[in-house]
Amino acid sequence: MAPTHLLVLDADTGRRDGLVQLLKNAGHRPTLATTPAEASRALAVPGLDLLLVALATPGLDHMGLREAIAPVEPVEPEPLDQIERRHIARTLDYTRGNKRRAAHLLGIARSTLLAKVRRYNLEASDAD
Repeated sequence: MAPTHLLVLDADTGRRDGLVQLLKNAGHRPTLATTPAEASRALAVPGLDLLLVALATPGLDHMGLREAIAPVEPVEPEPLDQIERRHIARTLDYTRGNKRRAAHLLGIARSTLLAKVRRYNLEASDAD
Protein backbone atom coordinates (compact mmCIF):
# COMPACT_ATOMS: atom_id res chain seq x y z
CA MET A 1 0.00 0.00 0.00
CA ALA A 2 1.34 3.43 -0.95
CA PRO A 3 2.09 5.87 1.87
CA THR A 4 -0.53 8.51 2.47
CA HIS A 5 0.61 12.14 2.33
CA LEU A 6 -1.05 14.00 5.21
CA LEU A 7 -1.06 17.59 6.38
CA VAL A 8 -1.10 17.80 10.18
CA LEU A 9 -2.14 21.14 11.71
CA ASP A 10 -1.98 21.39 15.48
CA ALA A 11 -0.51 24.09 17.70
CA ASP A 12 -0.01 21.59 20.58
CA THR A 13 3.56 20.39 19.92
CA GLY A 14 3.34 17.32 22.16
CA ARG A 15 0.17 16.02 20.54
CA ARG A 16 1.36 16.94 17.03
CA ASP A 17 4.80 15.36 17.43
CA GLY A 18 3.31 12.16 18.83
CA LEU A 19 0.84 11.94 15.96
CA VAL A 20 3.54 12.64 13.37
CA GLN A 21 5.79 9.92 14.81
CA LEU A 22 2.88 7.47 14.81
CA LEU A 23 2.12 8.31 11.17
CA LYS A 24 5.78 7.95 10.14
CA ASN A 25 6.04 4.60 11.93
CA ALA A 26 2.98 3.46 9.95
CA GLY A 27 4.77 4.38 6.69
CA HIS A 28 2.92 7.61 5.91
CA ARG A 29 4.36 10.98 4.89
CA PRO A 30 3.14 13.72 7.23
CA THR A 31 3.68 17.41 6.50
CA LEU A 32 3.64 19.61 9.60
CA ALA A 33 1.91 22.94 10.08
CA THR A 34 1.86 24.77 13.40
CA THR A 35 -0.12 27.80 12.24
CA PRO A 36 -3.08 28.33 9.94
CA ALA A 37 -0.82 30.35 7.61
CA GLU A 38 1.56 27.37 7.24
CA ALA A 39 -1.43 25.10 6.58
CA SER A 40 -2.73 27.47 3.89
CA ARG A 41 0.62 27.41 2.11
CA ALA A 42 0.75 23.60 2.33
CA LEU A 43 -2.80 23.29 0.99
CA ALA A 44 -1.79 25.27 -2.09
CA VAL A 45 0.65 22.52 -3.12
CA PRO A 46 -1.03 19.57 -4.89
CA GLY A 47 -0.48 16.06 -3.67
CA LEU A 48 -2.03 15.85 -0.22
CA ASP A 49 -4.21 12.83 0.43
CA LEU A 50 -5.60 13.78 3.84
CA LEU A 51 -5.81 16.73 6.21
CA LEU A 52 -5.68 16.31 9.99
CA VAL A 53 -6.66 19.51 11.80
CA ALA A 54 -7.06 20.44 15.45
CA LEU A 55 -10.13 22.65 15.06
CA ALA A 56 -9.26 24.47 18.29
CA THR A 57 -6.04 25.85 16.76
CA PRO A 58 -5.82 29.56 17.68
CA GLY A 59 -6.48 31.82 14.70
CA LEU A 60 -7.93 29.06 12.53
CA ASP A 61 -10.37 30.52 10.02
CA HIS A 62 -12.94 27.73 9.71
CA MET A 63 -14.63 29.29 6.67
CA GLY A 64 -11.26 29.85 4.99
CA LEU A 65 -10.31 26.25 5.68
CA ARG A 66 -13.57 25.05 4.18
CA GLU A 67 -12.96 27.19 1.11
CA ALA A 68 -9.40 25.84 0.75
CA ILE A 69 -10.61 22.24 0.95
CA ALA A 70 -13.72 22.59 -1.21
CA PRO A 71 -13.75 25.88 -3.13
CA VAL A 72 -17.14 27.35 -3.92
CA GLU A 73 -16.14 28.01 -7.53
CA PRO A 74 -15.33 24.91 -9.55
CA VAL A 75 -11.65 24.33 -10.16
CA GLU A 76 -10.63 24.12 -13.81
CA PRO A 77 -9.84 20.49 -14.60
CA GLU A 78 -6.27 19.49 -15.36
CA PRO A 79 -5.46 17.96 -18.74
CA LEU A 80 -5.36 14.17 -18.48
CA ASP A 81 -1.75 13.94 -19.69
CA GLN A 82 -0.60 16.18 -16.79
CA ILE A 83 -2.41 13.96 -14.30
CA GLU A 84 -0.93 10.83 -15.90
CA ARG A 85 2.58 12.34 -15.86
CA ARG A 86 2.30 13.26 -12.18
CA HIS A 87 0.91 9.82 -11.29
CA ILE A 88 3.71 8.00 -13.13
CA ALA A 89 6.33 10.26 -11.54
CA ARG A 90 4.94 9.56 -8.05
CA THR A 91 4.83 5.83 -8.73
CA LEU A 92 8.45 5.87 -9.91
CA ASP A 93 9.33 7.85 -6.79
CA TYR A 94 7.54 5.28 -4.65
CA THR A 95 9.39 2.40 -6.32
CA ARG A 96 12.67 4.34 -6.18
CA GLY A 97 12.94 4.19 -9.96
CA ASN A 98 12.20 0.48 -10.32
CA LYS A 99 10.32 0.51 -13.62
CA ARG A 100 9.28 -3.15 -13.47
CA ARG A 101 7.62 -2.64 -10.10
CA ALA A 102 6.13 0.71 -11.15
CA ALA A 103 4.60 -0.84 -14.28
CA HIS A 104 3.12 -3.63 -12.14
CA LEU A 105 1.62 -1.10 -9.67
CA LEU A 106 0.24 0.99 -12.54
CA GLY A 107 -1.24 -2.09 -14.20
CA ILE A 108 0.54 -1.52 -17.50
CA ALA A 109 3.24 -3.34 -19.46
CA ARG A 110 6.82 -2.29 -18.77
CA SER A 111 7.22 -1.33 -22.44
CA THR A 112 4.19 0.98 -22.11
CA LEU A 113 5.72 2.56 -19.01
CA LEU A 114 9.05 3.07 -20.78
CA ALA A 115 7.27 4.81 -23.67
CA LYS A 116 5.41 7.08 -21.24
CA VAL A 117 8.62 7.81 -19.31
CA ARG A 118 10.20 8.98 -22.57
CA ARG A 119 7.07 10.89 -23.61
CA TYR A 120 6.88 12.76 -20.28
CA ASN A 121 10.67 13.14 -19.97
CA LEU A 122 10.81 11.29 -16.64
CA GLU A 123 14.15 9.60 -17.31
CA ALA A 124 15.90 10.97 -14.18
CA SER A 125 16.11 7.49 -12.61
CA ASP A 126 17.80 4.66 -14.50
CA ALA A 127 17.09 1.89 -11.96
CA ASP A 128 15.14 -1.05 -13.37
